[in-house]
Amino acid sequence: MSEQLMDRQIATLSVLHGAPLPEAAEPGVLSRYEEWVRRSPQAPALIDGECRWTYEQLDRAADEVAQVLADRVRPGDLVGVCLDRSAALVATAIALARIGAVYLPLGPRPGERRIAAVTEDIGVVCLIGDPELLTNRHEGVEHVELPLPREGVNAAASVVAAFAPVPPGARTAPPEALYAVLTSGSTGRPKAVAVAEPALAALLDWYRAETGLAPGDRQSLLIGVAFDPHLLELWAGLTSGAALMPAPDEVRWDPAALTDWWREAAVTCVVSATPMVEPLLDRPWPQDLKLRHLMVGGDRMRRRPGPDVTATVHNAYGPAEATVVTTTHAMRAGDPDVNVDAAPPIGLPIAGATVAVTDEDGTLLPRGEDGELRIGGTGLALGYLDPDLTARRFTAPPRELPGVDRMYRTGDRVRMLDDGRLVFLGRLDDQVKISGVRIEPAEVEAAFEQNPAVRSAVVTAPRDTEGRARLVAHVLPSAGAAPAADDLLAGVRAWLPEQAVPSAVRIVAAFPLDANGKVDRAALLKQTETETATGSASVGDLPEGASASERLVLATVRDLLGRPGTALDENFTDAGGTSLLAARLLEVLEKEAQVRLRAPELLRQPDLRAIAAVLDKRRTAARTEAV
Repeated sequence: MSEQLMDRQIATLSVLHGAPLPEAAEPGVLSRYEEWVRRSPQAPALIDGECRWTYEQLDRAADEVAQVLADRVRPGDLVGVCLDRSAALVATAIALARIGAVYLPLGPRPGERRIAAVTEDIGVVCLIGDPELLTNRHEGVEHVELPLPREGVNAAASVVAAFAPVPPGARTAPPEALYAVLTSGSTGRPKAVAVAEPALAALLDWYRAETGLAPGDRQSLLIGVAFDPHLLELWAGLTSGAALMPAPDEVRWDPAALTDWWREAAVTCVVSATPMVEPLLDRPWPQDLKLRHLMVGGDRMRRRPGPDVTATVHNAYGPAEATVVTTTHAMRAGDPDVNVDAAPPIGLPIAGATVAVTDEDGTLLPRGEDGELRIGGTGLALGYLDPDLTARRFTAPPRELPGVDRMYRTGDRVRMLDDGRLVFLGRLDDQVKISGVRIEPAEVEAAFEQNPAVRSAVVTAPRDTEGRARLVAHVLPSAGAAPAADDLLAGVRAWLPEQAVPSAVRIVAAFPLDANGKVDRAALLKQTETETATGSASVGDLPEGASASERLVLATVRDLLGRPGTALDENFTDAGGTSLLAARLLEVLEKEAQVRLRAPELLRQPDLRAIAAVLDKRRTAARTEAV
């Protein structure tokens, strides 16, 4: 068969290659950063409120940390980092890259039991973080204080490296890995993905070309540190001569506070989770921002930006197994379809990436047919630390792609349009997205089943009218046990990241079974959705004598949590509220009561009645000012 005929046949199939990668002057991520240290040592590298660090100062801090760790941490060692967005985090990332250690971000407050599970499975040589927050396993071991910056809104007062023996048989990272990140595991324990430096360097090449990030720009540090997009933010700024801008935690789920921070910090490029940004698209877009590019991803985008949005918004898609971003669709105010009220596509592959849509057997499908998305190219991760899992998910490519050596099976259902753009249609398996984070229900179920009072747990993910998913745990107690739903929720918080904590727990006497004798998850899901709809529609069980604000707060929280029985004396977080749900609660309160509360103000209240009291106080103040 001639090459021209083969090219014409492939053009009708669901496969597309991104543009060739540009040639980089400096091939490595660390070497690109070090080039900026040499070229502009006095330029701002990180600005955290009133605190500033130049490239020279940040590099000196990283070098001091590297010197302290060099005798104990060897190239290829896994190091767990439990820090928040700060100069300390950035200096630590540079130091570990300089040593050749593998950076494993775990977030500033990882659950104690979750970290215990990670350090049992993975050969983590040490944890770096606030000694007050380290797990029990690392409290009685050797602590080495690190000379890291202590200034900044998210900075820890003290940071140590806590060394503990690596368990026999714990998995290690491939020697060429630059970093590893945890993703949700179907076995009930998180799994780690290892990424090499060339894969991240290719992503940074594309990001710089797409956004024009350069000296004088300000790149946000907004993404939660436990999730891989924060590596794009961090290294994009450092390898472009731009300044990194750590976001205060309280702005991350408060739409009004977030845009205020963008304005005050003069941020020009932002990476954000889709659920964090979508509420902004329902408001008038602020016209006094310096923001040029807004990269969003992690969840399905339900509408495109309107004509008043002055920034270019990139709807990005990409799993951690393919280094953060695989495809994007850029949207600008002048686009012909700017007023189309429809979900945008996830777009075309970035430079160096190959995407293909196949059937279950790996055969390429014609364009227009639904199938599984497979990813190849320079952005692929090295694989999981578990070789067997790597072999199952990173497979040989279809025969029509001789230049691609392997592809990652995403488990996502997509459709490729005639022009090559991809449309995201959902998952092929039980995995769900909560607040932009992939969650395996099995991991959540396993967390509940650690409790001896729980015989079995099944997790479903009902969706609201706007298509947003939340988790509901259905718990079958052990014989003679009578666990309380609130106690069970409190217990699993030590095992799970915030996004994986269910919004509700339902105690059941038995699970419905299908014809094969297996738990009928579809029946459980339908039952949950019916109960939620009934509970949301009925206001008859609202307490008598409740004030208008109490009724508004209670009804809204019940609707958001899917818990019709929630009471005014319950704490929002203990009842299943998360940062994302807090943001949605703030939206409803502002819309219905014309009063704007802030997320920290809401979350620190002892119960829902106290939230209503704050709302009343603000309403009274607003009426007084109007008079």
